[in-house]
Amino acid sequence: MKFNIKKNGIYSFAFATAVSLTACVGDLDVTPIDPNLDTPENVLTNTEAYNQMLAKCYSGLSVSSPDGDSGSPDIQGIDGGFGQYLRALYNMQELPTDEAVIGWNDQTLKDLHGLQWTSSDVFVSAAYSRVFYQISICNEVIRQIDKAANSTDATMQQYRAEARAIRGLSYLHAIDLFGNVPFTDENSEVGGGNPEQISRSELFTWLANDMEEAANNLPAAPEKYRAGKGLAYMILAKLYLNAAVYTGTANYQKCAEYCQKVIDLGYKLESANDYWKLFCADNDQMLGVGHEIIFSVYQDHINTQAYGGTTYIINAQVGGNMAYADYGLGGNGWGGIRVTPQFVDKFEAGDQRATFFTDGQSKEIIDISDFFSGYAFTKFTNLKADGSVLSDANSFPDTDFPVFRLGDVYLMLAECEVLGGVSGYNGIAKFNEIRTRAGVAPIASPKASDIINERARELAWECHRRSDLVRFGLLTSGDYLWSHKGMNSNVGTPHAVDSKYNLFPLASSDVISNPNLTQNQGY
Repeated sequence: MKFNIKKNGIYSFAFATAVSLTACVGDLDVTPIDPNLDTPENVLTNTEAYNQMLAKCYSGLSVSSPDGDSGSPDIQGIDGGFGQYLRALYNMQELPTDEAVIGWNDQTLKDLHGLQWTSSDVFVSAAYSRVFYQISICNEVIRQIDKAANSTDATMQQYRAEARAIRGLSYLHAIDLFGNVPFTDENSEVGGGNPEQISRSELFTWLANDMEEAANNLPAAPEKYRAGKGLAYMILAKLYLNAAVYTGTANYQKCAEYCQKVIDLGYKLESANDYWKLFCADNDQMLGVGHEIIFSVYQDHINTQAYGGTTYIINAQVGGNMAYADYGLGGNGWGGIRVTPQFVDKFEAGDQRATFFTDGQSKEIIDISDFFSGYAFTKFTNLKADGSVLSDANSFPDTDFPVFRLGDVYLMLAECEVLGGVSGYNGIAKFNEIRTRAGVAPIASPKASDIINERARELAWECHRRSDLVRFGLLTSGDYLWSHKGMNSNVGTPHAVDSKYNLFPLASSDVISNPNLTQNQGY
């Protein structure tokens, strides 16, 4: 069942497609640009071939092109590094928040932290295009499996469920970032015209049903890097955690039920001594049932070389007086991302998660373009668990990105209990397990503010923060301000912004080309 997706191997791209997506979802044809590449028409002759085709669904989260680098990107109109899936997701989920500022002058990048983006923003469009490109790939894999003579075999049904789960992850990002979006699935006609728009609430219902069905054919203990029941249940838990945002009606009870399903699979919280190992170069040892990481995106310094993912996160966090070798890098850091003083202030004395580099750095952000302005945050590293450095270390880390882990599940259960009144899941006790592990005292009766702040401390830079702030009504309001919120670079003072920024706009090129789409309000 392996498609060579392991720590020292490379993805096998039997279904290596590179689609030119200017209006990304308007073109569902997935045809290789290289005629020498294998295609469904000439390679799908046995079950293993479908397994290898499925690899493209996974690799789309790691790399920007069939080659594994950014030299020939899957999507057009954006640099391959900028358009890598995890880099785009990080930009959307972290840069508009108190957890990350970036000093670079790349096009409209600073508009993200200032919450000033427009419908033509190149970074927003990159995220939009990447999400829907990924959906189109998964749709095609499912479509080809359904056409196979042995499509009903158990193995083939598992492959189909894996493709649905990876698609479900992208649809979760779509509903969260963009709201009412163009919709396609395996039943959509390839090249059949402009997709119809689906409402947020309709997509919520479809995705919940799809993940419940997919879970039935997913293994409880999947191979490393592959989708299992835990991934489907996490998508469902996240859906229901944000049900009030997506549908107007909260459903903390269902969120708690799916969190418990994840726990029942046998995932375990890592110890205080092992916590930092979740974010190091061999963190694949913390992946899978019996460990904390439920699903992660594969990263390898040779075979998944791309300027996104943890390459982006780790390199961009290193600059100033920081020695790049101290973080397992074989070259200079990029000197870009820091944190706001408001984020720093959330940490209590003794909290082991407060991994700030302060030498030469000011706590306050005086100049957003200056790396020395604001503390560096060193949560992710390319060092191995024993502190050693790879002998051939380069600027491309081996540190996998933990998409979902059990610590998040514990905090979701606490939120369900405190804000949703759900009982029977020991949410507060699990909340305090997280705090105890971090080296800080339990809180007997946590309030809403304790929940959102603990999520910031525990899940920083793991691409949850924007969603959390939206759910708590804090992203755009004046109830919580942070350095440079709403500001045009260094001009002005932090302030509330238009509520339209709780959603990103659909890519303007797609709205122009597809008459079925209505742009999000305010854009």
